[in-house]
Amino acid sequence: MVRRPVAWIVAVVLFVEALGVVALNWLLGTVVDNQQMSLAGLDPDVMSTSSKVSGFLFGLYFVLCGLVALLVALRDRPPAGLGRVLLVSAAVVHGLLGAFAWGLMGWHAFLFMMLVLALIVLLLMTYDVQGRPEPEPADATPDGPKGGDGSPLAPPPTPSTP
Repeated sequence: MVRRPVAWIVAVVLFVEALGVVALNWLLGTVVDNQQMSLAGLDPDVMSTSSKVSGFLFGLYFVLCGLVALLVALRDRPPAGLGRVLLVSAAVVHGLLGAFAWGLMGWHAFLFMMLVLALIVLLLMTYDVQGRPEPEPADATPDGPKGGDGSPLAPPPTPSTP
């Protein structure tokens, strides 16, 4: 089956991406602080702190999404509830980041974001299709139709021809 390996890969990629996001925002905050950069008159200390805090929060978001993927891989069950919402939102975030990456960083970053998006969607879709049991019709029973008390119904009478 391809479900569990995809879940493992998604978990590892999201954990690595979380570390990358935190490191990148920490580096950007440090550069802003060291250079005393300002954007439209904003305080450089506020910009540095907000970059570091937002990087930490965004990294925490990716860690939570990675934990959901890790639990899916360990349990071999589809994500449900908040976990499914987190994975769907991570897919949307990667789609938006891919669109921004194309314009700001080039096609390599876009390709990476689309690869992660495809992995998350593959994780959600394989468990959605294969994890759902087949519904059985209400009147289909192995012994035939049953009455209200659970006893088998008699076959309908055959019409007699005179």
